[in-house]
Amino acid sequence: MRQRLTDSIIKALPAPASSNRITYDAELPGFGVRVTAAGARAFVLNYRAGGRERRITIGQHPAWTVKAARDEAKRLRREIDSGRDPLAEEQAERAASTVAHLCQEYTEHHLPKKRARSQADDRAMLEREVLPRLGRLKVADVTFTDIDRLHREITTGKKRDRPAPIRANRVVALCSKMFALAIRRGWRADNPAKGIERNPENKRERFLAGDEVARLTAALAVHRDQQAADIIRVLLLTGARRGEVLSMRWADLDLEAGVWVKPSAHTKQKKAHRVPLSAPARQLLTGIPQTSEYVFPGRSGGHRVEIKNDWATICKAAKLEGVRVHDLRHSYASFLASAGLSLPIIGALLGHTQAQTTARYAHLFDDPLRAATERVGAIVSPVEGGGEVVPMKGRT
Repeated sequence: MRQRLTDSIIKALPAPASSNRITYDAELPGFGVRVTAAGARAFVLNYRAGGRERRITIGQHPAWTVKAARDEAKRLRREIDSGRDPLAEEQAERAASTVAHLCQEYTEHHLPKKRARSQADDRAMLEREVLPRLGRLKVADVTFTDIDRLHREITTGKKRDRPAPIRANRVVALCSKMFALAIRRGWRADNPAKGIERNPENKRERFLAGDEVARLTAALAVHRDQQAADIIRVLLLTGARRGEVLSMRWADLDLEAGVWVKPSAHTKQKKAHRVPLSAPARQLLTGIPQTSEYVFPGRSGGHRVEIKNDWATICKAAKLEGVRVHDLRHSYASFLASAGLSLPIIGALLGHTQAQTTARYAHLFDDPLRAATERVGAIVSPVEGGGEVVPMKGRT
């Protein structure tokens, strides 16, 4: 017969030969104590919710006395009677507190705001770097040391095929964004990814010289995939980003006025960007058949998404070494700088919103600046037969 559970009764309960055995209380329905084969004792409460039998663990004995466990069981009963499911809530909270769940939250609520390529990069870092190492940890338990160790392992190549110092920096930046989200969710109060010493990064800038542009143009003319060749031509003529050109729509072009309005959804700054098109760019685009809403449609609908293999083939044919597709954008900026155009003009054409982003091209002004200062020199101190000499005070 069932008895009202007391501390003395619980201490006297024998351990089963295997598994566990639950002894229920005679006074409070569903309330009982579970004894394992190892002799461990814990208070439990059985209840029904949503037509299912549920069992929730209240706490271990003797850390929990019978009186404290009984009072907790009564409180849970009141919540159950009001329609709540304590076990389901506990399981959800337990799941929500892991880094794996934080990754899920980030993927569902923050990732869609980023560009397609950035989304792919973030997903790859989550799946290959973050989840295998941190996924099972509680969000509240992750420390600065955990993130620093992750950064060092990726930097040195430990537990992966090769060192990846730049990738390590990107992973830390991603972790910082995720834990900022955790703070907003109230899952922890601080960001363990803050203060991680990043690996040095030397920004790689490659500019095409005149003879390289000539070789590239010749290789584009004979390339087997002229759609890919046209994409590269537009990149070179506009300085636009690859994703912007790949997703270019006819509706965004006014070829008569020579204007391309890049929609905010396709730009890095998430702002519409209005850019003028040169005569060669307009002529090129006019010659492309309009068979889709996209200027460069994909084979299976939508727009084309990749030219990686074509670019490798074209670079080989043009004998270009160490040139990325993005370097076409740098080259476009270098052509503008060499023509003497100002940094604000270059920034406006490239769609930069911050002056320091364009400032990287300042050194390209050496040639036009030298030409300008030579003009002054020719006026102030001309060569023989070049005109009037302006006397320079203090010289003997």
